Amino acid sequence: MVDPPDGTVRLLQGDARHQPLLADASVHLVATSPPYPMIPQWDPLFRALGATDYAAQLRVLEGAWRECHRLLVDGGILAVVIGDALRSGDEGFQLWPNHAETQVAAARAGFRPLPYLLWKKPTNKPNAFLGSGFLPPNAYVTLDCEFILLFRKGTLRRFPPHDPRRRASRFSRPERDRWFSQLWEDIRGTPQRRAGGRTGAFPPEIPERLVRMFSLVGDTVLDPFAGTGTTLWAAAAAGRHAIGVEWDPEVYRSLVAEAVRRGFDQPPHP
Repeated sequence: MVDPPDGTVRLLQGDARHQPLLADASVHLVATSPPYPMIPQWDPLFRALGATDYAAQLRVLEGAWRECHRLLVDGGILAVVIGDALRSGDEGFQLWPNHAETQVAAARAGFRPLPYLLWKKPTNKPNAFLGSGFLPPNAYVTLDCEFILLFRKGTLRRFPPHDPRRRASRFSRPERDRWFSQLWEDIRGTPQRRAGGRTGAFPPEIPERLVRMFSLVGDTVLDPFAGTGTTLWAAAAAGRHAIGVEWDPEVYRSLVAEAVRRGFDQPPHP
């Protein structure tokens, strides 16, 4: 066991769409990467939730965004890391625009869309083309970017003059210039395989930046799709209080074990 950092971590097993143990306006930042609709690795999860087609999968996520809206303080930020999908459907091969559907769904849930970030994965091969190769017109553009969508609930957060927590959360000029540029090209992807399947984890640098950009020391950060806990560890290390919600019992048990290993006290898991 190691000494935990200044922040705390609280884990809950349950559905991201319904969190009765969490109070209204109790969260300052939501930073998450949900299961991506129409990506085969997430088919079993969506089927277990009764979502067997694209529209139903999008409704599952929209339910989570509505719950996030309830939980966020006025001025709180929702940050969603999500990629589009390429898959053959009834009418053949096509792109499934998860980022665009998420923009619409979050706005419908009451959020104000903000300028988003593009994460260009440098691990993707530049010659990984699809389709007909050198013969037009049946080739496809390489899908090598994911979206980091940003939304605000209500108006700007307000603080007293010279607020000490805000000053303690300050980032540097080089950090500001790099982080608030729309294209992030300097973050490598994360290996996605583990025993028994794929994790869907994103690299720690993404939540580390989002937590510093959009929350203060002492704030509460929620990940409603906690997975391997990347957002939680980043938030706690930055002096925030992290809450993770995970639906899958096996993943939740692994998450609890990892939290305990890192020095965060947790209640006994089921």
